[in-house]
Amino acid sequence: MAFHLLYSMSRMQLEDQFADFILGLSSGDLGDLSPSQLNQLDKVQMRTIKEERNITEKIAKHQEMVPDSTMVGLSHAVTELMRSDGGVDEEQVELALMAKEEGLEEILHNADDLCLRTLKSILDIVTSMQAVHFLIAAAELHLRFHD
Repeated sequence: MAFHLLYSMSRMQLEDQFADFILGLSSGDLGDLSPSQLNQLDKVQMRTIKEERNITEKIAKHQEMVPDSTMVGLSHAVTELMRSDGGVDEEQVELALMAKEEGLEEILHNADDLCLRTLKSILDIVTSMQAVHFLIAAAELHLRFHD
């Protein structure tokens, strides 16, 4: 989403100042991204897409592990206990879910880390003024979604 926002804002700001661009005037905003910056951003985007795919594969593998024999056995046991008005061994359920939870937690940490590294990479490539324009646009978009 960060890249779509960045490129959309760049295009919009460039279109708004096209006459100035033709005259060689600079506004310092995202419409002034240089070819070098665009190349660097493209490389970061490609790396990010690759890492996103890896995270997606990990999520898929993790989801495939959910209905393993332990979970199916617990599900069956809970169903039988509910039919006979018996209690559920919550400790056994907790232990079975703990490994699943830890795996998912690790994947979520990896995804959060990727988001932060991507944002930092973008901010390292753009100028300070361009970073301000990008962060303002991101904040505005965030607020509009919540409205």
